[in-house]
Amino acid sequence: MAIDSTRIRELNPASVQAQGVSIDPLDDTTMVVNMGPQHPSTHGVLRIVLELDGETIVRATPHIGYVHTGIEKELEYQTYMKGVTLTDRIDYVASLLENAAFSLSVEKLLGVEPPPRGKALRVMLMELERIASHMVWLGTHLLDLGAMTVFFYAFQQREKVLDLKEMMSGVRMMTSWIVPGGLRGDAPEGWFERAKAFCDDFPRAMEEIEDLLNANPIFRERTQGVGYISAEDCLALGVSGPTLRAAGIPYDVRKATPYSGYENYQFYVPVGQYSDVYDRYRVRMAELYQSREIIKQCIENMPDGPINVDDRKIVPPPRQELDSSMEAVIHHFKLWTEGFHPPVGEAYVPIESGKGEMGFYIVSDGTNRPWRAHQRPACLMNLQALSKLCEGRLIADVVAIIGSIDIVLGEIDR
Repeated sequence: MAIDSTRIRELNPASVQAQGVSIDPLDDTTMVVNMGPQHPSTHGVLRIVLELDGETIVRATPHIGYVHTGIEKELEYQTYMKGVTLTDRIDYVASLLENAAFSLSVEKLLGVEPPPRGKALRVMLMELERIASHMVWLGTHLLDLGAMTVFFYAFQQREKVLDLKEMMSGVRMMTSWIVPGGLRGDAPEGWFERAKAFCDDFPRAMEEIEDLLNANPIFRERTQGVGYISAEDCLALGVSGPTLRAAGIPYDVRKATPYSGYENYQFYVPVGQYSDVYDRYRVRMAELYQSREIIKQCIENMPDGPINVDDRKIVPPPRQELDSSMEAVIHHFKLWTEGFHPPVGEAYVPIESGKGEMGFYIVSDGTNRPWRAHQRPACLMNLQALSKLCEGRLIADVVAIIGSIDIVLGEIDR
């Protein structure tokens, strides 16, 4: 009995759908397959619908939303100070950078900025967090490609940063330490000495990692010439961060629109030439050295003085004052139960996160919580480039390409 292929397609529309997602194949020779969301190499719960011609990718369509938390909407139902703890959970491998972006926008609404020591400590913490974020990228990216040793070397350095965060705040990851008006506390005794010891040892650790990778023929074969995207496409899609700089565009928010005193620090912006997976690796590795240089400058030039704005209606009083001052107790109670009331207005202050330009657009209606809070997420903007990056490559290249743009689904889905 002859088989009617048209009838089969009507009964089983797998050729035009992938688990409920409509696909219009280019022709009858292509095949639609589903990658994820359970795939272990997608840096979160990401799903990609691939259209293949043999093993060559014709089209790659990312599908997101599997870890949607509603954090943006929840920010509109919390006071500004309490909202800081929500930002920790967005890019959870770089929470201090999320804290800083949110706090800078709130401070712009309030018309205040921390004193010099507060800004310098913020810069130091943000650069330590950038190193920790890049170490997660490096370790997991190489683990995706089968290089387990680098994972252990990278996370050894990340653990040292987490030790510094714990020494300051008592928490290793979700510190909520950078807040509107300044920081929750100053550096404890011995903290700067420990940070200096980390900086002194860091180049040796980086050289060990680079010795394993830079001339490694397997790593170069998996990354060089893979995942190319033009500078024009990067700009059209809103791509930023190391992915944009690897395409040859030296855009870094710390240089373009300095915040928190970054204009006072000497560092350069590394760029790539070939805009492939290997160039994105080289750009991030160069950035790690620049973060170390900024941290060293912070340690050497750390000013004395307060770390917070001098306004008890914005920043809670020091803990020691609560035992002897009724006024301090009242301010503490009012701040944590009611919060503060920024004037009516809107604010957006971008920062350079580990993934690219990121910031919070906040609209105030004069009450104690935002009328609207929306994030410009670097990871989501960079994920838009996945189709361009994958087209024409083999299906075996997908995990290398995903790792090279360094996405965190907590920030993409929010």
